[in-house]
Amino acid sequence: MSQAFTTLCDYLRRTSGLVMEPSKQYLVESRVMPIVRRERLSGLEELVLILQRGQSPKLAKDVIEAMTINETYFFRDKTPFDQFRSTMLPALLAARQNEKRLRIWSAAASTGQEAYSLAMIIDEFASRMAGWKVEIVATDLAETVLEKARKGIYSQFEVQRGLPTPMLLRHFNQIGDSWQISDHMRSRVTFRQLNLLSDFDILGRFDVVYCRNVLIYFDAARKADILARMTRCLAPDGFVTLGASESLIGLKTDLVAHPEQRGIFMRAASAPRPTESATRMAPPPVAAAPLPPGFGTAQIAAARLRTVG
Repeated sequence: MSQAFTTLCDYLRRTSGLVMEPSKQYLVESRVMPIVRRERLSGLEELVLILQRGQSPKLAKDVIEAMTINETYFFRDKTPFDQFRSTMLPALLAARQNEKRLRIWSAAASTGQEAYSLAMIIDEFASRMAGWKVEIVATDLAETVLEKARKGIYSQFEVQRGLPTPMLLRHFNQIGDSWQISDHMRSRVTFRQLNLLSDFDILGRFDVVYCRNVLIYFDAARKADILARMTRCLAPDGFVTLGASESLIGLKTDLVAHPEQRGIFMRAASAPRPTESATRMAPPPVAAAPLPPGFGTAQIAAARLRTVG
């Protein structure tokens, strides 16, 4: 492992929170070396030196964005969106009947598919939400992906990944070989550049926060810090959704898991109590029948062999 790689990893951790293990050296270099060649630098060492000296903010931005993994697609993993439709949104519609206002934050929004997926679900509730003010704020570290998200133009391949055909025909207009989401859907989402390590209190309070598949790239201390600040932005009865491989295990946080909906978290004081079906204990194990007299180790081994055979 080269010293330049180690220094670059330290720089990425300090500026963006991204944790790159030594085993990721090939991945890091494969994404950064095109920038080195584009800038006609002598190598990774010269790039790191420029970053350390702060000589080129644009170059620093390009390096961080190159290391940001922007994998996403419409209704990714399905379950978090089913939960929004069946659990979170109905609960908030009932709780916000007087103020008729709903705010949603899609953190690490990438090219916008998550935010637009939520907007399309809200459209399904249009008859129940007449007069409501709905705001969806979508943020990401990389400005380049946000530019694509604002345009809302996706390839045939991108709209085929997770997007039901009826929704494609209802909310998108075909432009040549691509599809652009409607002006109405785009007007529902505000895209903003944001580093999760920076202060995001300025975003205001949210009823729902989707922060999926991003915390896995931070160390435990960063995760706890981000979740603590995110909780401060969460309405007392609001919801936080994490990725399928993410949890709060080992982290000090004011959030607790929803008792019946995996992947959803709430403030402890607002979390619903488990229903009877969720709390019902598993039946006690059936006691093993006593062994007959003289049934020792040899007989047990022989019985296992007969079972295997």
